Amino acid sequence: MLEHARQRDTMLVRIRGELDHHSAEQVRTELDELIADERITHLVIDMQGLTFMDSSGIGVLIGRYRTLARRKGKLSVQNMSPLIERIFQLSGLHQIIQNHRSGAGEGRR
Repeated sequence: MLEHARQRDTMLVRIRGELDHHSAEQVRTELDELIADERITHLVIDMQGLTFMDSSGIGVLIGRYRTLARRKGKLSVQNMSPLIERIFQLSGLHQIIQNHRSGAGEGRR
């Protein structure tokens, strides 16, 4: 479900499929492992392959945002579909998580 690549203090992650109550715990665990190194201060999530997200997915993103904020870091996203972008707008995530309209890199495992 996740592919990743590290570039200095930035972890690039590509999420594919659905981020919902069925997958949220696994994604949360994998993201936490990827950002466990406190030298990681920027997490970029590529959402091009994300087809659905519910409130559990929102919770995953907010939790990683808070983790990085404690380090004076940031979480940003890129390549959202119109559906996922609408969820960001309705939930208020767009106010705390920066959306890069174009890809900033490709995550690979």
